[in-house]
Amino acid sequence: MGSSPAPFPEIGKSAKDLLNKDYIFDQKFTLTMLSATGTEFVATGLKKDDFFFGDISTLYKGQNTIVDMKIDSHTSVSTKVTVKNIMPSAKAVISFKIPDHKSGKLDVHYVHPHATLNTSIGLNPTPLLDLSATIGSQAVCLGGEVGFDTASSSLTKYNAGIGFNKPNFSAALILEDKGESLRATYVHTVNPTISVGAELIRRFSNDNNSFTIGSSHSVDRFTTVKTRLSTSGKAGMVAQREWRPKSLITFSAEYDSKAVASSPRFGLALVLKP
Repeated sequence: MGSSPAPFPEIGKSAKDLLNKDYIFDQKFTLTMLSATGTEFVATGLKKDDFFFGDISTLYKGQNTIVDMKIDSHTSVSTKVTVKNIMPSAKAVISFKIPDHKSGKLDVHYVHPHATLNTSIGLNPTPLLDLSATIGSQAVCLGGEVGFDTASSSLTKYNAGIGFNKPNFSAALILEDKGESLRATYVHTVNPTISVGAELIRRFSNDNNSFTIGSSHSVDRFTTVKTRLSTSGKAGMVAQREWRPKSLITFSAEYDSKAVASSPRFGLALVLKP
């Protein structure tokens, strides 16, 4: 629903995308093929530290059902089945891996004009339980999440946050890592082609602060350049070009000024779609 608050994992998403998305320091490619029946085939490869990882997936989208099946380089098969409209404003997702018989999981997502609710339960005798919820609107929302391990009867996570979204800015304040860290983010749209953002993380356990700033600039309608700089001494940049519709080539680079003996890192990603 257009006026519903974002799910809890999406609080602060604008800053995450601006500061982290597309910063890939390896060699990666993705090839997507679409059949006449609407089934989508995707092959992905990633070379990292002289090792090559890859997977092949197929995605079928029906009127109310989406089936996503993936085979990775370790010959394990992951399957995700999404059923929409099981009840008004709700959908269910069942996922599992073969041969891992304990990997089954059921997710239920419910959207209300003033609230969203996501629940997840493992399909095994001692499941992991996850629950997240937000209330409010697209402009202002307040939410939290909690995870519980029934095998050890312990909480695996508990986080809370608040988000603000306006046409020209987005801000969030999130208490995470079981209350051990406080994350504050802000993104401002200067004009239709330039955005700037910042992230401050306060870690209470070691009394440490980290700060990252970044920007995104649309050079033209096909080319985007992003930069970021952190108090850890790392500076990074991304240049992305849409050389044909939905096909992208992305170059990334990062330099760590505090690791004088290390060379800068570079990454190249290629996405091909028909």
